Amino acid sequence: MAQASFASALERREEITIAVRGRRTGKTITLPVWFVHDRATLWLLPVRGSRSQWFKNVVATPTITVRAGRQRQTLPAYPVRDARTVRAVVRKFQAKYTPAEIARYYDVFDAAVRVPLGTAARSRRTRGSRRPA
Repeated sequence: MAQASFASALERREEITIAVRGRRTGKTITLPVWFVHDRATLWLLPVRGSRSQWFKNVVATPTITVRAGRQRQTLPAYPVRDARTVRAVVRKFQAKYTPAEIARYYDVFDAAVRVPLGTAARSRRTRGSRRPA
């Protein structure tokens, strides 16, 4: 039931909050990001591609906490650098947010993050801002 509630929370949002572990400091870093929810997968697109600090943190520690409204889950995160897959993710983002918005905020398209849903380590209630990271 928690998984259905989390999926429902995702469907009602344009933005979520993610938390990753800093690769150097070990501290939790929290930031708002745009996302695409596609079946049982959450796709994230770093604004600066593989140069984004949070992407580098996911590469070092492939676990991410996702908050959608009051729902929170800690999930495995898989960095993706395959050009074909990243292009497909960019198209999904353009369909959700419009090509103009993606061009305005995103400048590098060489990486994405795949977060499979249904493998939650934990769920929790809490809160959530507007602008991709």
